[in-house]
Amino acid sequence: MAFVSSAEKIKLSGFNNLTKILSFNLYDFCITFDDKQKEEYINWIDKKYNSDKILKISRKICEMIDSDIISESKMDYDPVGASTMTLMSDTQGGKWETVSQGSAVKSHLTKSHLTSHTYPDASAPNGICTYRVDFDIATCGDIIPLSAINYLFESFECDVVYIDYVVRGYTRQESGKKIYNDEYFNSIQDFISPEVMKDFEFHSDLNMPRDNIWQTKLMAKQFGPERFVYHQEDINHPEIDQKMKFLYDEMREVYHLY
Repeated sequence: MAFVSSAEKIKLSGFNNLTKILSFNLYDFCITFDDKQKEEYINWIDKKYNSDKILKISRKICEMIDSDIISESKMDYDPVGASTMTLMSDTQGGKWETVSQGSAVKSHLTKSHLTSHTYPDASAPNGICTYRVDFDIATCGDIIPLSAINYLFESFECDVVYIDYVVRGYTRQESGKKIYNDEYFNSIQDFISPEVMKDFEFHSDLNMPRDNIWQTKLMAKQFGPERFVYHQEDINHPEIDQKMKFLYDEMREVYHLY
């Protein structure tokens, strides 16, 4: 298997069908004390991250990875949740190959896209509400979506995070030799800033570089209740210690998947 390190400058032939897929799943947790607070939290976060807000985040990601937006769609769901889809150019700056059939054909030739989905959940009997956001960024060609990771951390409050990255396809050197990854790295954590990492106590990596598969998962360190209560006055609630235990039990379960 051939890798290209950052220290090497291997000239490629221009042929590139590498597909890179970044899946960013984050979970935000909130403590509520009754059904009214549950409803308030779900309505608040559903409004805060409606499809318009998520689409703005998607547009910023396209700008950061230097990909032109070709088309967009969005949907808000009843009762809660939202999704968006953005079709992007395959090469940085939108420099796709010129075709004679016009822009509609260009749009169909590209396969780079960004999809997002939100999943608010207030069904836990212990009052711990969860909000999951799922971003999938699939690029084909010379765009590497890993540069958008820190912006996604900045855009949301992340308590548990799963990040998966897979590369498929190949490009070629001028000699014709296949290259199966055009950026070598050890871990997804290489792309996460130290400022972001300091908020997470648990870090886990599953790296299979020979198969071009990487996964990083993170869980937040012990914060005080002020990070998690829906109403700040509840930090002194008589049940707050029990609720904090429920909260970290939920977080550990989502982190470990059992």
